[in-house]
Amino acid sequence: MISRRLTVFAAGLTAAFVILSDSIALAQQGSYNGWHMGPGMMGGYGMMGWFGGIFTLVVWILIIVGLVLLIKWLVQSTRSEPGGLSGTGVATSRALEILRERYARGEIDKAEFEEKKKDLSS
Repeated sequence: MISRRLTVFAAGLTAAFVILSDSIALAQQGSYNGWHMGPGMMGGYGMMGWFGGIFTLVVWILIIVGLVLLIKWLVQSTRSEPGGLSGTGVATSRALEILRERYARGEIDKAEFEEKKKDLSS
């Protein structure tokens, strides 16, 4: 209950700040030897008019999507490294290869080979 009231209060305070800061900025408009300074210096249209707002929105969306894709790629690339905890496909095949080599050299017997092979497969 308190959290909801605090959220409503913060939203109202933010809205009041935005409304008042706009009128404060308009009060600062003036001229300097015929050159307009302040919010109306571009004829009231800003840098690019309404297109500037759309362009800014598209740029921010592209930045956010790019960051999400970068994070996703980084997470996937760290998971698929050979020898890692999640990269069991490559690590298991290499371990089986070593196990077969040890069995071929006679370092382990057939029972131990089968037991370790079963452990690696599960």
